[in-house]
Amino acid sequence: MYKKLPCIKIDGETAREDLHEVIDEVPMALFINGRHAMTAQMSPADLEDFVTGWLFTEQIIKSPDEIESIRIEKNRMSVITKNLFKVLGPKKTILSGCGGSTSYIDTEKLPKIQSDYTITTGAIRAMVKAVLNSELHVTTGGIHIVALLDGEKILKVSEDIGRHNALDRVIGHALRNGIDLKRTYVIVSGRISSEMVRKCLIAGIPIIVSRGATTTLAVETAHKTGLTVVGFVRGTKMVVYSHAERIAGAAPAR
Repeated sequence: MYKKLPCIKIDGETAREDLHEVIDEVPMALFINGRHAMTAQMSPADLEDFVTGWLFTEQIIKSPDEIESIRIEKNRMSVITKNLFKVLGPKKTILSGCGGSTSYIDTEKLPKIQSDYTITTGAIRAMVKAVLNSELHVTTGGIHIVALLDGEKILKVSEDIGRHNALDRVIGHALRNGIDLKRTYVIVSGRISSEMVRKCLIAGIPIIVSRGATTTLAVETAHKTGLTVVGFVRGTKMVVYSHAERIAGAAPAR
């Protein structure tokens, strides 16, 4: 996941030659039924999970059962689907505005979260501390973390240079292992963007938590689609932006 590269380290007025740990970034081209679909810059780990999750969150497949095979080569991921004649292509709900000058999310075309799954504020604090304590991040300072959890049970942790890749990876892991995503939540190390929200909605994950910030479009989309968004989980504090009914202990004092 990383290499030690030569560098010059400077401390005050002192400079010395040394080695420093740098996270791996590799281009991985994805081919579906022999046709190039996209190329991702990513960390080279758990690639079968990533492929499965990406195909699902891009709405190219509805379940892993539609995949005939996945073959991983040096910089190439090749997928064969059971329906070789299916028209493949992302179905993102990002639409062009007037004249193609703007883009927005059409929330009417996104799935709605209808889950009674709940977690406590205590579980959120404990698990943010547990899963975001990454030795790889401490070593390299250049990795995002996404964890899939059920209460205080860690189901999967993924680390990648891109948080979107890591989220696809944990979703793919769940799909490949029969985990009911409607009874889970995710913790992410970075900003919650509208794209992270979209992926959770496609997967049916009801809660997304971050120790960092979110965006206005992410919160707006979450409000309209039933997703619970929690940010800035640090120490005893956190901010619940939408659908607080899933967070036990989030009711404000009267």
